[in-house]
Amino acid sequence: MPDLAASVQLNPERGVKKPGWYKNKRKEIKRYMPIYLMLIPVFVYFFIFKILPIYGLQLAFKNFNAIKGIWDSPWVGLKHFRTLFSNYYFSRILVNTLSISLLRLVTAIPAAVLFALLLNEIRATGFKKVTQTISYLPHFISWVVAGGMFVLLLSPQYGAINAIIRFFGGDSVYFLGDSNYFVGTVIATGIWKSIGWDSIIYIATLAGVSMELYESASIDGANRFQKAIHISLPSLTPTIVLLTTLTLGSVLSAGFDQLYNMYNPAVYDVGDIIDTYVFRQGFEKADYAFSTAVGLFKSVVAFILVMLANWFSRRAVKYSMW
Repeated sequence: MPDLAASVQLNPERGVKKPGWYKNKRKEIKRYMPIYLMLIPVFVYFFIFKILPIYGLQLAFKNFNAIKGIWDSPWVGLKHFRTLFSNYYFSRILVNTLSISLLRLVTAIPAAVLFALLLNEIRATGFKKVTQTISYLPHFISWVVAGGMFVLLLSPQYGAINAIIRFFGGDSVYFLGDSNYFVGTVIATGIWKSIGWDSIIYIATLAGVSMELYESASIDGANRFQKAIHISLPSLTPTIVLLTTLTLGSVLSAGFDQLYNMYNPAVYDVGDIIDTYVFRQGFEKADYAFSTAVGLFKSVVAFILVMLANWFSRRAVKYSMW
């Protein structure tokens, strides 16, 4: 074992902070103090809404009694998880959740990427800004409002969409009340609402691509389509991998706000997902312990999926979050 004194003598700077280190650190903190102060609300938000609720996770293993409170409620072990997995409706709501989430994944991300690539090819600056602004606006519309809009637009009696279908000789379609059309309607309306907002990060990534690459491609005779395929799209690969990995973390959510405002008992067989089922159990039947168990199950699955997606992307495409 090497002598410590000799090691320090051979490496005089090892483990020794340079003079003025604390002074420089104080200057650095003082310099960025406005940014640190701006982060305080973020930390407060995550502490209140993300950290403190962890205390309530014990409800998943207890028989909650409102009088006794969370801490003094009796333990029941894995009872709620056994109830969930043995429930007659569990397989149906799990399949519905995964189907809707995976359909969103394979349609929404490509749609946002394609939209960003198309916007990147627009040379008229004014038209490009107007198009971007219009595409962002649906994101700021609440699903309560958007759901009401689509209920009116898609109504089989007086909806504008069915009026057009009847004008061309077709029959009215009950988009929100027919299981054959409901999922497709949910995916299409979801893309309409999110495509502009989801494309922002892709547009920002494309803005950082060196123009020299496009100029070199032009000199080599590449057309705009070839430049988009061989320069723009590869530049978006790390961003696509990152966002896809993050999206997998919510694969068991499937968009509660949208579905709750658009579905009805007639389409429960394809539209009832884990979140809507938990809402009925937790709030309508006041079974908070069971709802907590389902939420914990979702969180564990989401964590596993994110880890697996990151591992796969690191080996398959050489890009990963960590």
